[in-house]
Amino acid sequence: MNKPSSTQIALLAGRIIVGVFYLFYAAQQFIWLDFWTGYAASKGVPLPQLAVIGGGLMLVLAGLSLISGIQPRLGVAAAVLFLVPVSLFMHNFWAVQGLEQTIELAGFTKNMALLGSALMFLAIPEPWAYRLNMLRSTQSIAATPAMPAK
Repeated sequence: MNKPSSTQIALLAGRIIVGVFYLFYAAQQFIWLDFWTGYAASKGVPLPQLAVIGGGLMLVLAGLSLISGIQPRLGVAAAVLFLVPVSLFMHNFWAVQGLEQTIELAGFTKNMALLGSALMFLAIPEPWAYRLNMLRSTQSIAATPAMPAK
């Protein structure tokens, strides 16, 4: 087995950091379901509880996909499908004033940064280094290096 490159290690660290962030916020969606449902309702989101649960599930999918390296394009799609509508409908800083505007602007810009990072994952050739490979016949789940060292 080749020695991991600094690029492979950086990608793995980045995947874990971003993936854990998504999983943390997914957990918040479910732990504070009533709060987030009320917040979504206050923003005029139709079927707010369903929207919050669906958003939480998209964050789980994105987080697990990025951390595991399995189906990363699907994980990116889930992140994008969460971030775009949430940014536009929930963090509409342009429609509010004062402290609320500051709070919504912070949420909007955070989501835009996450959207940018999600899109950058699409530029990484697949298969990703150190992904979980559930198709290996001798082991049910094994970490497998991929990307060539630079």
